Amino acid sequence: MHVLFLHQNFPAQFGMIARQLARDGHRVTFVSRQKAGLADAIERIAYEPRGGATAQTRYSSRSFENLVWHSHAVYDVLKWRPDIVPDLVVGHAGYVSTVLLRELYRCPMVNYFEYYYHAKNSDLDFRPEWPPAEEDRLRSYFRNGALLVDLANCDAGYSPTRWQRDQLPVIFQRKVRVIFDGVDTESWRPRPELREPGRPRQVGGLVLPEGQKLVTYVARGFEAMRGFDIFMKTAKRIYQHRDNVRFLVVGRDQVCYGGDKKRTGGKSFKEWVLAQDDYDLSRFAFVGQVTPEVLAQIFAISDAHVYLTAPFVLSWSLMNALACGAAVVASRTAPVCEMIEHEQNGLLADFFDVDGLADQVCRVLDGPDDFRPMRENAATLIREKHSLEVCLPQLRSLFDEAAGISRSRSVSEGEHFTR
Repeated sequence: MHVLFLHQNFPAQFGMIARQLARDGHRVTFVSRQKAGLADAIERIAYEPRGGATAQTRYSSRSFENLVWHSHAVYDVLKWRPDIVPDLVVGHAGYVSTVLLRELYRCPMVNYFEYYYHAKNSDLDFRPEWPPAEEDRLRSYFRNGALLVDLANCDAGYSPTRWQRDQLPVIFQRKVRVIFDGVDTESWRPRPELREPGRPRQVGGLVLPEGQKLVTYVARGFEAMRGFDIFMKTAKRIYQHRDNVRFLVVGRDQVCYGGDKKRTGGKSFKEWVLAQDDYDLSRFAFVGQVTPEVLAQIFAISDAHVYLTAPFVLSWSLMNALACGAAVVASRTAPVCEMIEHEQNGLLADFFDVDGLADQVCRVLDGPDDFRPMRENAATLIREKHSLEVCLPQLRSLFDEAAGISRSRSVSEGEHFTR
């Protein structure tokens, strides 16, 4: 079988399944904006859009305008590769559409559906102190244009969580399965040897003195969507009552999602947050972006890990922290509640309840032995339900079923296979 993957980035969500297919002897081609070449027996083809939305483009239509340019660029580069005749096309909906490839290939198409926007009761209006501007509410209706094209075009799709799937229009949900990307539990695993009594806990250049507690926070960017401001307030509540705690913060001073830049007057969100209160920064270690190996060690030695998010795309960092057996204190928001059962494999508190979040963290710090079963349950959950060993066979099954759909006949809406 020849599988063609489409994504702006390489390898993104398709890395693990693409590598496994290549290892199993299938031909795998991956089109992205990254450098062309060969990686793990995967042929990488580069594309580059020749245009895109500008300041003159209507705000509501910019996302769709960019998608069209990207999709045409992919079409153009593949049009000149007659040797590529895939049995299956897999694409990330919303970044690069698969629809134009119907002009080149008579094969089934599968799309990955990550997030469908809503104007109300969503990430957009989750923070009551920052109500969305009218232009942002109106834009949300059109941001889904790209996904709707792929929902109509694809033969099958998948989303990483039930909540993310259920944000899609009901009429399309039966075409979309729930399959998580998969966690590599060989890398993301508990490391009890790093927590042995008498052994100094250290990671990188940070060494924790005997008796000091470590609270961790991880996000790709320091932003409102991932509750960086709430974390800082929570941390202050904790250190005001404890002298033996330090906070290790992983991530970049950037905004990946949302409109934080409209609120900060030109400052980064981190700078803006720190200016809102008097924080004792000697209690924090901001270590920037770290390698996966270092991050796995951080999760393993953490006494309590804080994960906060608006109702939005679930972070890989939460799943990796659970896989490492971290004592996770998380916001009671979707889709977090899909993964964490309170006091069974993690602790939950309201996103805005700074005191409640701080109290949950302190519970873990005060009685670490009481939460050892909870840590073990967290690692077990990922290993048994969301590991690569579980998720990749589900993806292979989806791909195999999709590849069995013949494009030589007209496939009506009712003939698409369902969950």
